[in-house]
Amino acid sequence: MLWIKAFHIIAMVCWFAGIFYLPRLFVYHAMADDTATRNHLKTMERKLYRFITPFAVLTVVFGLVLLSQNWQFYLGETWMQIKLALVIALIFYHFYCGVLVKRFEQGDNIRSHVFYRWFNEAPVLVLFGAVILVVVRPL
Repeated sequence: MLWIKAFHIIAMVCWFAGIFYLPRLFVYHAMADDTATRNHLKTMERKLYRFITPFAVLTVVFGLVLLSQNWQFYLGETWMQIKLALVIALIFYHFYCGVLVKRFEQGDNIRSHVFYRWFNEAPVLVLFGAVILVVVRPL
């Protein structure tokens, strides 16, 4: 199980690296004035989203394998229930990033760079919450 846990953590780190950077690209894209820059950012956003999506899937798969080792115990723990809610929220965030990639690709962005600056902070809160819940198990 330690191998599974290691792969779970590696996939999670890779997923978070991308999920931290992608909204930063949205900030730059929302601020971009020239076509060449916008086109370059579209390419970067699309490639990054496609690159991190398998890591999101692997994070969930390895997490479910770990969880399956003792369903009754873990699902009865409040800290795990909250952590799983955070993971579900992050999955929705990830898919919404995919929607935003498509909007930028089509030139249909309706948000300002200020929105994306705030939007960029959400996964930080999820990461803090999830790590504290798993390591400290405060509840």
